[in-house]
Amino acid sequence: MITTNSLIQAAKQKWPQLFTTLDSSIEDWIVDQMHTVRPVVETGYENLLLVRLLLEIKIPSLQTSSVAKGLTVAGILENWVDIKPVIMKEWSENKEELVDLFGKVRDDWMEKDLTTWIGANRFYPGVPDALRFASSQLYIVTTKQGRFADALLRELAGVTIPSERIYALGSGPKVETLKKLQKRPENQGLTLHFVEDRLATLKNVIKDPELNGWNLYLVDWGFNTKKEREEAATYSRIHLLQLSDFTKKLK
Repeated sequence: MITTNSLIQAAKQKWPQLFTTLDSSIEDWIVDQMHTVRPVVETGYENLLLVRLLLEIKIPSLQTSSVAKGLTVAGILENWVDIKPVIMKEWSENKEELVDLFGKVRDDWMEKDLTTWIGANRFYPGVPDALRFASSQLYIVTTKQGRFADALLRELAGVTIPSERIYALGSGPKVETLKKLQKRPENQGLTLHFVEDRLATLKNVIKDPELNGWNLYLVDWGFNTKKEREEAATYSRIHLLQLSDFTKKLK
């Protein structure tokens, strides 16, 4: 889970002229809206872009992007794929630099106070036990940086998963990761399940015939919208998965 504390701190470091003098009520509004727009995020660094874009929406005098004028939170949800490259160009941002900055903020927090950092994150109820007592072979496929995924699994969920079974940021697109997983010798002949909270990712899997053997699940408790869940129901290969059923799938 991306913590809003990390987001605000990273934004203040990246754009101090915009964020360091903000009224706390504006910060609270941004944090609240981030929970709404979070489903559009594929990779963590995009959260930083969203924080700044929300600020420009809230305070028109700070607008530097051509897309911010008249934009609404609902508009972000509908058009993020088109908005992101525009603001990246207009703000002269670099993906790798944003990834490194966000990672550094979390690294510093973890080094200074690991307990507080762990406490600012959470797993959905029942997920730690599902992972801890699973009889299935588990792999973590995430766009989170690997060191953070590992720390959360060990410190918060009490689960240790070997590093070779954690495919994190830098491992390539999830579609390619699934191809690697199905080719691993220990997975031959097994039933393969992919649990995901982004509909766009599952749609990419469906497009690739090489991945026809995967059972696909869109969770109803993650970062997706009601509209996306309704769309998912129109795909025969995608099954909506409730949190209460997650444990059963790992047995």
